[in-house]
Amino acid sequence: MDIAAKFKETAKSVFPVILIVLALGLTIVPLPKDLLARFAAGGLLLIFGLTVFLMGVGMGIEPMGERCGSALVAKKNLPLLLACAFAIGFIVTAAEPDIQVFADQVQEIFPFVNKLAFTFAIAGGVGIFLLLGLLRTILNFPIKIFFVIFYGLLFALAFFAPQNFWPIAFDSGGATTGPMTVPFIMSLGLGVSAVRASKNSDSSFGLTGTASIGPVMAVLAYSIFLRVPQDFFQEIAEVELEAAKSAGFLSKVFLPFANLFPVFLRESLFAIAPLFVLFIIFQLALLKMTARQCARIIVGFVYAYLGLSIFLTGVNGGFSDAGNELGKSLGALAAGGGGWLCLLIAVGIAFGAVIVCAEPAVWVLSEQVEKVSGGAIKRNALLIFLSAGTALGIAIALFANVFDFNLKWILIAGYSASMLLMIFCPPMWTGIAFDSGGVASGPLTSTFILSFTIGAAGANPSDSFGVIALVAMMPLSAIQIMGIIYKAKQRGRKNREKLAKKEAK
Repeated sequence: MDIAAKFKETAKSVFPVILIVLALGLTIVPLPKDLLARFAAGGLLLIFGLTVFLMGVGMGIEPMGERCGSALVAKKNLPLLLACAFAIGFIVTAAEPDIQVFADQVQEIFPFVNKLAFTFAIAGGVGIFLLLGLLRTILNFPIKIFFVIFYGLLFALAFFAPQNFWPIAFDSGGATTGPMTVPFIMSLGLGVSAVRASKNSDSSFGLTGTASIGPVMAVLAYSIFLRVPQDFFQEIAEVELEAAKSAGFLSKVFLPFANLFPVFLRESLFAIAPLFVLFIIFQLALLKMTARQCARIIVGFVYAYLGLSIFLTGVNGGFSDAGNELGKSLGALAAGGGGWLCLLIAVGIAFGAVIVCAEPAVWVLSEQVEKVSGGAIKRNALLIFLSAGTALGIAIALFANVFDFNLKWILIAGYSASMLLMIFCPPMWTGIAFDSGGVASGPLTSTFILSFTIGAAGANPSDSFGVIALVAMMPLSAIQIMGIIYKAKQRGRKNREKLAKKEAK
């Protein structure tokens, strides 16, 4: 793997975000100079960390996932495969850094939520639906019918849940698909489908999208039995973020990174340790790889661990605070309406269009799609449609906050549209679309974008929940539209080839 080329690609994805924030922070909505400097330093750490992380994923996590999936199917023991799928889904999700951050954000605004129960509900949901997703692949059950059935059950359950928990539930579906979970789940699915349906690429995708359904249903079920204090949602106070003002400029810029790096070294270790333990277990029981193969995978794990630690330090040390302050400033100006409101929406669209390209899991998905399709589906084209869907999702979330739309009806309309598009979309593209919805809402969205919308929400931070849900929802339609266009182009090319052959005769 060419590290220089990978670094260049990640820099192209992150630099637009840095330039937008610096341009606004130095002109229209002035931000403290130390905050902007910390933001720029965090961006550089983010680029370097993402580069190292992706190298580790390619060397260790992806090969391990594919080998595990193939080995489990080769054992021809369905109960063993399903039990392992549940255990993998539960363990990896419970340790996912995004889930810990998301649970803390939910509990901070809704203190009556039990963090441990909330986390276990999400992890259990992922485990169950990872099990169901692999069972679907083995049985070659049509993916479109699978999604229609379970999204129908999901919305039926949602109508019994408190309306204010809809955004949190759908956000949890996006938050589960973090930088450690997605590469392994996708590779596991590819390994299983390679054995069961080697000539049918329709089964290669969709497992991440399937796993995203579980936490939404689990949180909705949890909220039904949760005792919410009466009128709590009308009495939420603004959450103020305090910064130390006594430190010098350089201390303000670099001290947060020095303090956070040990924290994320520990969190990343918790995230990667379950996968490494699974690797050891599978190696001893099933895989029996050579010493050379094991060494390469272990080196990959080390790269992924260090890269993820640096990435999260950069994101949380510089990006989230700048996003919150920028959102506050623009939200305060937009409260007066007019051009400032348009600026807030435009900035949200710009962030959505570029930030999704810097998500680690998006890189993994786009590269695997290009690989499985033999280069027929170009990763840049996939990123364009994914960026468009994400940008539209963030714009809708900001409109909903400003004009107090009921998110419930937006979600129903959006998912209904994606279900209708399945009628015309090729099955493989439906799987890619639902996987895309999961990977679009990774750590950058969970930190920078969520912090930006929390800031823009002002006195009602609970209104910011739902942005991850919308970011996860819009790619479902955007990528399926891309699939329909792709199908039409293929049909047109075949027709032209037939016509050319007839004319040649």
